[in-house]
Amino acid sequence: MKQILALALCALALPAAAAEPMSAAEFEAYVTGKTLYFGMQGQAYGVEEYLRDREVRWSFLDGKCKDGFWYEEAGQICFVYDDTPEPQCWSFFKEGSGLRAVFENDPASTVLYEANQNDEPMVCMGPDVGV
Repeated sequence: MKQILALALCALALPAAAAEPMSAAEFEAYVTGKTLYFGMQGQAYGVEEYLRDREVRWSFLDGKCKDGFWYEEAGQICFVYDDTPEPQCWSFFKEGSGLRAVFENDPASTVLYEANQNDEPMVCMGPDVGV
C-alpha cells in the first residue's frame, strides 16, 4: 500500500505534458467553413472567416475586412493578408471547447482565445467611397 501511495505521489509531482500545437491538418479540419470570434484579456479582439483552399477573411470587428490565406511553416500557422505581405505566424492549441492562439512573431505580446464560432459569413463594409 505504501508503494502505491508513493507511486501516486510521484506521478502527481511530474509536470503535466505541455500541450502540443495543432498541426496544419488539425487546424484546417477545425476551422474550414467556420467564422471564429477571438478575444484577448476578456475583450473582443477580432473575427476570422476560414474559407476553402486555406483562404481567410479577417476583421478587427470594425466592418473593414482583409482577405488573405494561411499556410504551415515549421509547425506554425502563418497568415498573409493582401495589405500585409509579411507573414504573421501563430501556434494554435485546442483547449476545452475552443482555440488558444499564440502570436509567434512576438509570443509575449498576443495570446488570443476563441470566444465564439458560427457558420455564417462575416459582414464586411464595401470600400470607402467619397462624395
